[in-house]
Amino acid sequence: MLSLKYSLVIEATDDPLFFSFYSPELEGFTGVGHSIEDCIYQAIYGMKEHIALLEQQSLPIPPENPDPKVVIQNAPAAVAV
Repeated sequence: MLSLKYSLVIEATDDPLFFSFYSPELEGFTGVGHSIEDCIYQAIYGMKEHIALLEQQSLPIPPENPDPKVVIQNAPAAVAV
């Protein structure tokens, strides 16, 4: 069982050596990993650190999700400007 307190989105990138991840419920929380497992591992500990920083700065902390989801998807295609 994963000990995530917020949902997590993991996206495959054009580079096969990297995945990106973020939480749609935890503003400003992002990261990269070398595999899906690496992203989950980093997210578990990264979310704890992110919450601690929010607390230190007296910023609002979103309520924990009682049923967090992990979504794995392709990263959106870049749009040429």
